[in-house]
Amino acid sequence: MDAATLNKVGDSYGETHDIQIAGLDLGVFVGDLAFEEDASSDDVSLDGLQEELEECKKDEVVTDILSKGTKLREYTKGVENNVRQVELNSIQEYIKESDNLVSLHDQIRDCDSILSQMETLLSGFQAEIGSISSEIKSLQEKSMDMGLKLKNRKVAESKLARFVEDIIVPPRMVDIIVDGEVNDEYMRTLEALSKKLKFVQVDPMVRSSKALKDVQPELEKLRQKAISKVFEFIVLKLYALRKPKTNIQILQQNVLLKYKYVILFLKERGKEVYTEVQGAYIDTMNKKIEQPALIPHIAEASSQKYPYEVLFRSLHKLLMDTVTSEYLFCDDFFGEESIFYEIFAGPFAVIDEHFNAILLNCHDAIGIMLMIRIIHQHQLIMSRRRIPCLDSYLDKVNIALWPRFKMVFDMHLSSLRCANVKTLWEDDIHPHYVMRRYAEFTASLVHLNVEYGDGQLELNLERLRMAVDDLLIKLAKMFPKPKLQTIFLINNYDMTIAVLKEAGLEGGKTQLHFEELLKSNTAIFVEELLLEHFGDLIKFVKTRASEDLSSTSEKPITVPDVEPLVKDFASRWKAAIELMHKDVITSFSNFLCGMEILRAALTQLLLYYTRLTDCIKHIVGGSTLNKDLVSISSIMYEIRKYSRTF
Repeated sequence: MDAATLNKVGDSYGETHDIQIAGLDLGVFVGDLAFEEDASSDDVSLDGLQEELEECKKDEVVTDILSKGTKLREYTKGVENNVRQVELNSIQEYIKESDNLVSLHDQIRDCDSILSQMETLLSGFQAEIGSISSEIKSLQEKSMDMGLKLKNRKVAESKLARFVEDIIVPPRMVDIIVDGEVNDEYMRTLEALSKKLKFVQVDPMVRSSKALKDVQPELEKLRQKAISKVFEFIVLKLYALRKPKTNIQILQQNVLLKYKYVILFLKERGKEVYTEVQGAYIDTMNKKIEQPALIPHIAEASSQKYPYEVLFRSLHKLLMDTVTSEYLFCDDFFGEESIFYEIFAGPFAVIDEHFNAILLNCHDAIGIMLMIRIIHQHQLIMSRRRIPCLDSYLDKVNIALWPRFKMVFDMHLSSLRCANVKTLWEDDIHPHYVMRRYAEFTASLVHLNVEYGDGQLELNLERLRMAVDDLLIKLAKMFPKPKLQTIFLINNYDMTIAVLKEAGLEGGKTQLHFEELLKSNTAIFVEELLLEHFGDLIKFVKTRASEDLSSTSEKPITVPDVEPLVKDFASRWKAAIELMHKDVITSFSNFLCGMEILRAALTQLLLYYTRLTDCIKHIVGGSTLNKDLVSISSIMYEIRKYSRTF
């Protein structure tokens, strides 16, 4: 209802109020309501009257009137009088509330004015909000644009930082390459230089950069200087192999292998020099076999003593050179070879007698194998010379050497199988001296079999390996505690592998066998070590942590089941790891092996604790233990701290 209508209603209410006050009778104005029948009206139609009468029969009011016999006109007048009375009563009530209606009218008019002002104010707000929305959208676009630029700049900064780090030549590197001694630090610097050289060669973008034009000459100078310096260094080391009384194997293992990266650097960055170094080494090592024969009176004057295989090589070297010259002369001068065999029948008989006497008392399996390899090399030399006069002799010597080697080897094998464990046992977890002798013996034979692949020798080495395995297990069982047994086995396996590796990369099945044993025993020790310090936690993880908590089991895992484990671990895990570290340091002879075992133990501990925390996540109320849980990152940090020690 609008304000104009309300005004009209208010005026009407006022007039009515004034009439009542004047004492006027409303009935005068209303008058009598009369119902007059107009039968003569032309507008009355009787169509459908019958249907309407039938419908009225069903009406309850009509039925009630008819049943009472009341005339319709009288009933109608009564209804009209009732309606008039109700109307008069309504007007009276309306007049009583006129003051309230007038007040309501005024309030509505005031509200309309206020709402009109509010409409104007809100219209202004709407316009301002539209402007602000437009500005916010613009700011969002600018923010997204700035965020994208920032991301791109960070990526560019990261790539540029790596590029600068890879391409620059630090002054420290220049000082070490030019003036430093060839040592561990020098080799690390060589490795860094090699990476930079590879970086500028491989990446096409780097090759086209302006920075390379400034750096590349310096890198090339450093490369040439490094090649020159390490070439002189390594050649001096190779010449040391030619000095008298030099133990070549010790020099190879303790000196040359230490500078293995120098050779790799030359191979990658100085191939022309690498070829010279390779040739110098081949020439040096060929002097095992190609050295001049010993001159008896010079050897006696120097008071030097030689193992029999050295004398054996010298004798046959002299024999080869002598028979080659004589054979060619006899064939050329006399035209027949039979004269040669007549001349050398006596020397051959003397050599055979001496050799058989020496071989009968020889118990050096490695020395015998050396003589077998010497004979093989001499056969190749005579074949290259195309001189057949020593074929039958060398074959006979070779046939005599193999049975003797087999007999001596079987004696070694028998000594292992029949060894008295109580006599050999020493209350010491470090490598046993028998195992070290076995490792050195096997490494020597493996090294002598590198270029030959002798299946019979490999079979014998397998038999020897099985015998030493049995002996080592028996020695380990002499220790009262399983943990000490495992430590003893690990130390011996690790030492054996190290010695076999010193023989080269040809440790073969024997080395693989001991590596598997080392791996399995390491796993056993790791479990024993963890059970010693975290036994309750590990037993819980193994027995209950894998239970399906969603199933309706009889005894589901609850917070009280795991709370002691969590609090116990949180209170002493760092101290326990320190104790484990001290235990490993004192238990294992090889520091690197011990640190690998410690890292394996810490990694396994991390896995167990991770399974525990995963289990807690599925326990009802397990979140209450979060404050006592040690974070995985803290354990990882501790593992990395111990990893840095090696």
